Amino acid sequence: MTAALSVGLDIGATKTLGLVLDVDGAILAEVREPTKPGADGIVASAARVYDALRVAIGQPLDGVLGVGIPGLVDVERGAVKHAVNLGVDGDWLPLRDLLAARLGVPVALENDVNAATLGAAALSHEGGHASDLVYLSIGTGLAAGLVLDGRLRRGAHGAAGEIGHVPVDPQGVVCQCGQRGCLETIASGSALAAAWPAGDVPPAQALFAAARSGDPTAIAARDRFSAGVASAIRVLSLAVDPESIVLGGGVAQLGEPLRLAVAQALLEQAASSPFLASLDLAGRLRVVPSDYPVAAVGAAFLGR
Repeated sequence: MTAALSVGLDIGATKTLGLVLDVDGAILAEVREPTKPGADGIVASAARVYDALRVAIGQPLDGVLGVGIPGLVDVERGAVKHAVNLGVDGDWLPLRDLLAARLGVPVALENDVNAATLGAAALSHEGGHASDLVYLSIGTGLAAGLVLDGRLRRGAHGAAGEIGHVPVDPQGVVCQCGQRGCLETIASGSALAAAWPAGDVPPAQALFAAARSGDPTAIAARDRFSAGVASAIRVLSLAVDPESIVLGGGVAQLGEPLRLAVAQALLEQAASSPFLASLDLAGRLRVVPSDYPVAAVGAAFLGR
């Protein structure tokens, strides 16, 4: 692979998305395939996508392959565990070495939210990367990635940005982490699904549509969710004071209506606090465009 090209894979529970970037970050090729679970399935799925990208580009792709994957990732060992939805639990899976052996190229492995954070940093700063940014991923769960002073912050134990497991409601439901009333039980895709079951329609879309139509129950559910997201942003921002706050994950497919709802919640939370109001958290808020594969782009940057 020429120095101008970068390849990234975003391995998810249902799909593996791969792409090739040029030196300016433009997407030259993009391939999506279903993900097969288990170690063998993950490697086979990644190989199918990688081979298809090589055909699409028409030249060898022999540089470092960046890979983002959910779960707990040991970057130094290139291993992952607790990726339950991918059939990976228990012992560490040496995915970096398995992929390198199968594909014949060096591999850099990263947690998918951290990979998406790098993609968001590139998106938020035209001509370079944002040096201070919080990326809040609102998917099945709630987690954040941090770029501070130009560097990705993983934490001493890989737990930096686990904002979803901050308890905020002592009377709330029990979270999957074992605590009660965590932010994830209020401000996540799974929380939306519990609050607003919608059949075949994504719960976030159904809830926001019902709220727009004036349904008072939907308005209350939407506002509670938005306040939870705003609370996560407030905690993160007071901790690290980022230049930009970017919303991503599956729920962010809502686009501008999500940004507006969360911005309104931030303004309401700051209404009685001149200090919070002076920070203009609502003004720092952005949302990832629905057509921008932020995690795969960030994975591609891992190899640079």
